[in-house]
Amino acid sequence: MNMNRTGMGVSDHAGATVCVERIILDGLKLDEVAQRQTEIQRSSIKKKICDSVRCSLGQWKIWILKWIPLLSWIPQYSVRENGLGDLVSGVSVGIMHLPQGMAYALLASVPPVFGLYTSFYPVLVYFIFGTSRHVSIGTFAVISIMIGSVSERLAPDDHFLTNGTNGSVVMDMEARDVQRVKVAAATTLLCGIFQVLLGLVRFGFVVTYLSEPLVRGYTTGAATHVITSQLKYMFGVSPRRFSGPLQLLYTLVELGRLLPQTHIATLLISLVALTALIIVKEINSCYSRRLLLPVPIELMVIIAGTLVSHYADLRAVNGVDVVGEIPSGLVPPRVPEVGFFSSVVGDAFAVAVVGYAINISLGKTFALKHGYKVDSNQELVALGLSNTIGGFFQCYSVTSSMSRSLVQESTGGKTQVAGMISAVIVFITVLKLGPLFEQLPTAVLSSIVFVNLKGMFMQCQDIPALWRSSRVDLLVWLVTFLCTVLLNLDLGLAASITFTLLTVICRTQRPRYSLLGRVHDTELYLETDSYKEAKAIPGITIFRSSAMIYYANAELYQEALLKKSGINIPKLLKLKNRKEEEENAKKKQVKKQDKQTGVLRELANRMMVSMKDVSESVHCHRTDRECIINDSGIATVTHGNMNCSFQPEQDSEEEERDETDTHSSSCDGVQEHTHSIILDFSPVSFIDTVTLKTLKNIFQDFAEVDVTVYIAGCQVCVVQQLERGGFFSESISKSHLFPSIHDAVLRCLCRSQRDRSSSEFAPEMPCVTRL
Repeated sequence: MNMNRTGMGVSDHAGATVCVERIILDGLKLDEVAQRQTEIQRSSIKKKICDSVRCSLGQWKIWILKWIPLLSWIPQYSVRENGLGDLVSGVSVGIMHLPQGMAYALLASVPPVFGLYTSFYPVLVYFIFGTSRHVSIGTFAVISIMIGSVSERLAPDDHFLTNGTNGSVVMDMEARDVQRVKVAAATTLLCGIFQVLLGLVRFGFVVTYLSEPLVRGYTTGAATHVITSQLKYMFGVSPRRFSGPLQLLYTLVELGRLLPQTHIATLLISLVALTALIIVKEINSCYSRRLLLPVPIELMVIIAGTLVSHYADLRAVNGVDVVGEIPSGLVPPRVPEVGFFSSVVGDAFAVAVVGYAINISLGKTFALKHGYKVDSNQELVALGLSNTIGGFFQCYSVTSSMSRSLVQESTGGKTQVAGMISAVIVFITVLKLGPLFEQLPTAVLSSIVFVNLKGMFMQCQDIPALWRSSRVDLLVWLVTFLCTVLLNLDLGLAASITFTLLTVICRTQRPRYSLLGRVHDTELYLETDSYKEAKAIPGITIFRSSAMIYYANAELYQEALLKKSGINIPKLLKLKNRKEEEENAKKKQVKKQDKQTGVLRELANRMMVSMKDVSESVHCHRTDRECIINDSGIATVTHGNMNCSFQPEQDSEEEERDETDTHSSSCDGVQEHTHSIILDFSPVSFIDTVTLKTLKNIFQDFAEVDVTVYIAGCQVCVVQQLERGGFFSESISKSHLFPSIHDAVLRCLCRSQRDRSSSEFAPEMPCVTRL
């Protein structure tokens, strides 16, 4: 087989010629030539369990290094190569942890100091068990708002209203905050348990069901909830709390109703903080290459806001809301309220899945950029342990932050030591500097949250890109965003995952079906609709589906095959049955003719005897003349010989000849059209029972009209499933399987040539309906 270049190439080897000479291989011959091995016996579950719990020194070492990655890389840590970069990066990220921890605590509906706790304990745990070198674990806006929605639902403000001394109604904020901290800690603990269990059973692939458009659309929708939740702090109003679907819309309407009651001093603080944050962050972005370190504008705004609030006494004079009491030191661990588990189980699982999806996506991005590997299952365990242990220290759920991770990577961080250093910065702040921020206005923290969500809303730029690349992914993005905004975070996530899975099912249920043709002088078979040089082979139909075949599209696959091949099996069966009936009728008539001819021959013999007697007594002229016995034209005697013939009715014979000729031409036309069908099974990775039955029906239906079906490109695992499913039989053998389309085509051509050769030596062969 020679393959010549038919078009312009793009590489140096495009014009090379390849010659391959081998026998045609079908399924049986391939097993013999390639020496296919029998199916490998897999280890039993009992043996796997015994191997996993086997206690040997080597096994223990492998197990410990696998589950505690710190022990594998810390002995090889080079202070000279990584020390300075990790130190600078750790200090920078630690400075970012302080304002973000306190600001995101407002999203979680807990006091700001618990945001600092969340920026400390989980970071230490991830330092020991994590595998990513550049992600910054801690507070994150989306996870914080998810925890906050649970805390406000189970500990609403209405449950803590008490009567004041003068008959007024006041809120016991201290009791409310204590209850919300308990709810957040219980949710975090359950979330961590889910993540650890999923990681232990190697269920890290669950994140594959969260496509990138889904995650980006969901985080953008969650950012909308975050913005809405922070408007009350920026305007200094107290709207009613809403829950359930359309919560965001009701909140916006309520905020619009309360706009006339805006607290002017709080609004001015928000505007000043927003202006400073936006300007300096844009400078950091534009001059990132020239700046050794980004300007810590968030920390500067917090310090400035605290100083102004303290010396101007904004809380007492202007009624500005401030952070309030921040205890110094760390809190002792305590067991979270397990009684909340039944109320937060759904929310905890949603937080676990979303947090892991964000963490692993960032981790794999940095790992690919810097050339190292991130273990998805170990990341799930590390994140779960961070949340589980953090839950005992009254932290709320954590994940990696995009902004902090970018700072950690851009400032020279190379290992998890940078995260450890950032935790030390937070630890010092909690021990000694916490009470200094008691006069910080909450409007400043809300402004920090507002500005940090810029990256989330920049994801809206995905819309035009997805419009150009994939409309289905765009639909996933938009539906996820709208479901998250309208149905709230938990219901939005469930609806988004369901819709994404439906798009996958619909796309596999309606794949692209195409016919393949051979490119001249090659063994390549391409779609005839897409390639002009791909020409269909006369008599052979090569059919391909762009997706795998399973129960949802098996029937559609069969219908598409009938449509693409142009074969009307019911019509051809009717034509074939009609022909068989005509042949049977013809045979009966021949038998009848034979019977009548026998009678006539006997009559003729008797007449010959009578004529002999007459010739002895009657004088006849001995000239060449016909002696007509009767005028019926049945028998004629010439030169003493008898010629007997039977002539049926002329009209009926001509009609039968016309029908036979018409049917024969139909059969011949069908035979020239298609005699073989080749199914390209290269996209098929598994076979279910429905597909198995559909394949059997395809083989049987086409066999009834004398069309031979072959399967090409079938993978070994699929062949094994066909064997186990009882697909092969006397009528369907492995000789119908071929490793490539080209092998199948050559076999079909050889078979067709043999059929034509045998027909030349058998002109009397009856017409066979062949498609």
